[in-house]
Amino acid sequence: MAHELGLPCVSPGAGSVLRLLAAAGNAKAVVEIGTGTGVSGVWLLRGMRPDGVLTTIDVEHEHQRIARRVFLEAGFASSRTRIISGRALDVLPRLADGAYDLIFVDADTTEFAACTEAALRLLRTGGVLIVNGAHANGRISDPAARDVDTLTIRETVKTIRESDAWIPAVIPSGAGLLTAVKR
Repeated sequence: MAHELGLPCVSPGAGSVLRLLAAAGNAKAVVEIGTGTGVSGVWLLRGMRPDGVLTTIDVEHEHQRIARRVFLEAGFASSRTRIISGRALDVLPRLADGAYDLIFVDADTTEFAACTEAALRLLRTGGVLIVNGAHANGRISDPAARDVDTLTIRETVKTIRESDAWIPAVIPSGAGLLTAVKR
């Protein structure tokens, strides 16, 4: 479905990492920034506790409509998802501080810094932040790559790596998953 709409989706390898991290953290409350067609949401739900709720945010109503159907077809009751329409940067300030176990950012790279900053407030101690796209489409290690997306990703990785608030690692799965545990 995602490919039919021209949307990228997480690879099976990256999806399995999302499921693993949700399960390892016994995640009950998860935020996904960028619903897409629900592919990553299904992976997260499969790793979450049976009573867990996925809060997923996207600006595209059509994508959310498809995702809602995908979640139901995957066997998840509608009570397991909270689908919020809107810009992440408008929605995130309304979410509760320290209430979330995992935050998955699969948004426009221009929002990475603001989303990771919000994650620090939203995650409980020991909560996990996962940012998709850390490899910048293979350009991250090319010093000549100076495009806005690559520079933004480099800056996000550097900020998290140098912060005392996070324990970070880049997992080389899919598009690259910048992963960090909140201290």
